[in-house]
Amino acid sequence: MEETEKKTESHSIENNVDKVGIHENVSSEASSRRNDGVKSSQPKPRLKLFQKVMEKSLQWLVDNAGFDRFSHYLQPLSKQNPQLTEAMHKQFISQLQTLVQNEIGSVIEEGDLKAKLEELDKLEGLAKGISEPAWRPSGVPEQDVCSDLVSYYKKQEEYMRLQLKKLQKENAALAQKVQGGRESITDTEQRIASASSLQDLEAFVLTLSPSESF
Repeated sequence: MEETEKKTESHSIENNVDKVGIHENVSSEASSRRNDGVKSSQPKPRLKLFQKVMEKSLQWLVDNAGFDRFSHYLQPLSKQNPQLTEAMHKQFISQLQTLVQNEIGSVIEEGDLKAKLEELDKLEGLAKGISEPAWRPSGVPEQDVCSDLVSYYKKQEEYMRLQLKKLQKENAALAQKVQGGRESITDTEQRIASASSLQDLEAFVLTLSPSESF
């Protein structure tokens, strides 16, 4: 009887342990899934995404350049010497991968994609705290260009207005000088006309200032 109770008790303990272990496994799996979800929701750097896309494209290219297709275009050789054909295919794939990877590296280096993509990542990070929607093209190029040029035209308008005021001020000063010269000429003509004799005229000329003499 005691042995039966001990076996029952040990069996219940084992069941509880198994349940705890299963619960812990489920919890760990759920937490790992949550972590994976958080990691997947976090944006990856654009350079890594670009490299990953290029790797997938290269893999797609290699998969489409399989041995069956390669040997199809070299049927006489593939039938006579399949080992040589296979070796040629391996060399072809190796050189193809090397050339494509070199071209991708050249594009990244010549276009300075690393710095530009990192800059885009920084701009995206800065824009996360902005609640306002970002500017998007309206679809009408004329409106988009005009909206960008409004501030420029306003600055140009203000500059032209200041230049106009400056010219108007200078013109007013010149007009005043011209008016003064006309008045001086009129006064001189009147004094000449009022001279009754040659002696009076000579005396008048002597009274003129150097700027007024002819």
